[in-house]
Amino acid sequence: MQITKISATKKLEKKKLVCAYARVSSDKDAMLHSLSTQVQYYKDYITSNNDWLFVKVYYDEGISGTKQDRPAFQQMLQDAKDGKIDLIITKSISRFARNTVTLLEAVRKLKSYNVDVYFEEQRIHSISSDGELMLTILASYAQEEARSVSENMKWRVKRNFEEGKPWGRAPYGYTIENGKFVIVPKEAEAVKLIFKLYLDGIGSYRIKDIMNKSEYPTRNNCLWTETTIRGMLKNYIYTGNAVFQTTYVKNYITKKKAKNNGEKPMYHVEECHDAIISIEDYNKVQKIIKERNEKINKGITPKDNLFKGKLKCAHCGCTFRMKKNYKKFVWRCGTYISLGSKGCLSKQIPNDALQILTKEILGVDELTSEIIDGRIEKIIVGDDRLLTFYLKDGSQIDAHWMQKSRSESWTEEMKENARRKAVERNGKSNGDSINN
Repeated sequence: MQITKISATKKLEKKKLVCAYARVSSDKDAMLHSLSTQVQYYKDYITSNNDWLFVKVYYDEGISGTKQDRPAFQQMLQDAKDGKIDLIITKSISRFARNTVTLLEAVRKLKSYNVDVYFEEQRIHSISSDGELMLTILASYAQEEARSVSENMKWRVKRNFEEGKPWGRAPYGYTIENGKFVIVPKEAEAVKLIFKLYLDGIGSYRIKDIMNKSEYPTRNNCLWTETTIRGMLKNYIYTGNAVFQTTYVKNYITKKKAKNNGEKPMYHVEECHDAIISIEDYNKVQKIIKERNEKINKGITPKDNLFKGKLKCAHCGCTFRMKKNYKKFVWRCGTYISLGSKGCLSKQIPNDALQILTKEILGVDELTSEIIDGRIEKIIVGDDRLLTFYLKDGSQIDAHWMQKSRSESWTEEMKENARRKAVERNGKSNGDSINN
């Protein structure tokens, strides 16, 4: 018997799955151009290496590196967990994250997935033996730089406010020239129309529909929404006066804004620019808004509104708001409230059903704002009555809320009205029989 020896086929090396991460903290044209350049650079750089397989370039626009909730950044972490990435390339530590805690948490998480991060400027591989030590030191410098930039920015903003100059973007109807609001004629016409319609007794929901059929586009050529209309109707700047620093940034790391309730000085500047709306009409509108809100929110207590800001729509990402519907409180997606079913197909949730389910999930007999804020990060509202609870201990729970039966949902008042109507119907039937 003849045996022929055949050499083993050389094992092909698997190409490394490589992506890049880029970010700019401003949405200004110059910054966006820089971002576009970065994206093209990384695409060319990765595809030029024969040992690498290009995945994609993840990028976030106009978002600070101190923030954790960067959509592309979070998607990249998820893809790494799913085994879609072996190596991440980024320009520098400050581009990846300026918050030391965020940086180290992300790097450690990626390391557990066996994913390496290469920081070009510092020439550091996170997966190397001394990588984390170097990153800790350098990230601390990056965080301190972010704090310094924040303090300098606060000083500049404060100086502007003290001099009666606006800061940030101008509201619809104005532009900013030489530190002053200047009227944009076409936009000002739209502002005047919105105020007139409201004073004529037309609500913000109908005004939204009227504006979408009008000749007046929004600044970004999007649809007019009820939220936009309400915000404009409350904007004091249209009177030619301004109150600056009504909100402030509490922490330079989270960048979250808080309402100024006296923690910071506020600046009231009178007749600092040309008015679009008279102060008399503005005050009339505020009075109508207050009266309508009191009517809509009549009976809503803090105990009912415990989930404010917690419910997020799985369809559009918008926050759910509490509404009164036939003497019952329900939660509705903000997009649905503004645009109807054309904007979002989500369904409403009865407040009582939500509270019952949450008590079961948390294992408590009563709900308080402290319990909900302390234990629930967010609740995603899906289809088929599905709620996904994201708890602050890192766990995630899927559950379906139950609709009460009609008899269970009836109040004593409703039962009494039904009984009275039944008696009236029986009386009429008996009268008809006698007459016949």
